[in-house]
Amino acid sequence: MTVYFIGAGPGDPDLITVKARRLIEQCPVILYAGSLVPVEILDSAAKDAVIEDTASLNLNEIIKRIEVAHNHNQDVARLHSGDPSIYGAIGEQMRKLDELDISYQVIPGVTAASASAALLKREFTLSGVTQTVIYTRYSSKTPMPEKENLDALARHGATMAIHLGVSHIHKIVQQLKPHYRADCPVAVCYRTSWPDQDYVTGTLADIVAKVRAKKFTRTALILVGHTLDPTAGNESFNDSFLYDADKAHIYRPKVKPEIPRQVRRTQAPNSRKA
Repeated sequence: MTVYFIGAGPGDPDLITVKARRLIEQCPVILYAGSLVPVEILDSAAKDAVIEDTASLNLNEIIKRIEVAHNHNQDVARLHSGDPSIYGAIGEQMRKLDELDISYQVIPGVTAASASAALLKREFTLSGVTQTVIYTRYSSKTPMPEKENLDALARHGATMAIHLGVSHIHKIVQQLKPHYRADCPVAVCYRTSWPDQDYVTGTLADIVAKVRAKKFTRTALILVGHTLDPTAGNESFNDSFLYDADKAHIYRPKVKPEIPRQVRRTQAPNSRKA
């Protein structure tokens, strides 16, 4: 018996891995976070599968469900939104399962940040602008380590994906402005990849008013950084070395070997002359 912590992706049922879908089809017990995982993802589940929305359950109640399945030797698909390794709250579940000697695996998924970059048609890392992406959250109910407060992280000037903070966006902007400048591009993406997805773009100077006009108060990701608009504030980016004709590497040597002339076979390789 195995518990599979599955990343269900950001919302679109098509943004789930082939492996995740196969496990959903196979597992006789499915526990999913219904507040964040669309029920359509369960369409491929077996007709006799036991399916339960865990949105109203606490940690011990969830583990109890898993224990029952374990006692019946039934695999469990435990679905989390996005990728379970990022704000998935699987750490405490795995700790409990270790104590109970119940085996588990983690199946990665598409993050909200990746889906939002695709929605915006932007690359988070551009040569000459930044090569770093910081995933973080606003400190509210969950305390942040002092070295990870927004002021400290913003000093890097990297692209930032800020979770769980849209209701405090005015405070976030105040902390970011001294490091990114008021003209730094910002995007706030609401329920990315869901049917009702929406987003707004702007700068640190005007994003608060734009978000309030959209009435985004939850389930939104804040993206900050100059890669969101490579031309903002006279920012420019360089072509990467990856496809640079003047930059050789093991797969693309500067002096390419001559392509041998193909010889047309006149007889089958294994045939013999009489």
